[in-house]
Amino acid sequence: MLKGKRKLMGKELSELEVGERLSLTEKIEDKDLMLYLGLTNDANPLYLQHDYAAETIYGQPIVPPIMLTGIVTSAISKHLPGPGAHIINQQLHFPKPVYHYAIVEFILEITKLDVETNQVTISVDATDEAGARVMSGELVVKAPERSNSDRSEKKETANGK
Repeated sequence: MLKGKRKLMGKELSELEVGERLSLTEKIEDKDLMLYLGLTNDANPLYLQHDYAAETIYGQPIVPPIMLTGIVTSAISKHLPGPGAHIINQQLHFPKPVYHYAIVEFILEITKLDVETNQVTISVDATDEAGARVMSGELVVKAPERSNSDRSEKKETANGK
């Protein structure tokens, strides 16, 4: 637990703009797959066993879609809007499988800001190295909000107190 350690907050709603984008590229490595499968105790042979996967319509092991979701949620937590953001709804589609060692480009874009509810709608689109869409969808995120005491502290610092 990191109690007492101050971390930077992500962007509040007022600091965000519709059309703001984040692009990231990830290579899916064996170590990532093994960590995911070990942490979740997911034993689906389609994700790991080459001989099993060779007999399926995929022909080879595929990456669990939830791993791709994890890359997106990590990007939201780290960058857009950043630390303190909380996903409250997601609708994601995985039209094509992602194979081991694939390079996937993710584009996240803010499509809506709702001041009343402090919510950010973010579209996501991911393509593999051949340019095929492997993931698309939309997430609704609660933007980071500072507590009243943090706002007072920030205001006092800005005023030189």
